[in-house]
Amino acid sequence: QVQFVESGGGLVEPGGSLRLSCAASGSIFREFPMAWYRQAPGKQREFVAGVTQGGITDYKDSVKGRFTISRDYAKNTLHLQMNSLNPDDTALYYCNTRPSIRKYWGQGTQVTVSS
Repeated sequence: QVQFVESGGGLVEPGGSLRLSCAASGSIFREFPMAWYRQAPGKQREFVAGVTQGGITDYKDSVKGRFTISRDYAKNTLHLQMNSLNPDDTALYYCNTRPSIRKYWGQGTQVTVSS
């Protein structure tokens, strides 16, 4: 059974950093490109960053140069290093395959950027 469990969110001041983690069970982590998504209050869920099985990455324009996605095959874990955070980054962050598979959405981890 596939499951994604996100962690690492929290409250941080503008300019601060957070590192999100997504623990993945099942073989799907190795078989698919993976991505981070986010959903801010009142908005649709959106793509943030993606990484292929071979390590090729791409990012939403507004996070380029600030966020870094990585995957650890030894630990079946996806990470998102977020630097220079600003209030527009406030959202519930999720990991999933790319493209996403509906039944694999987890609970997400909340990131709040506020002074």
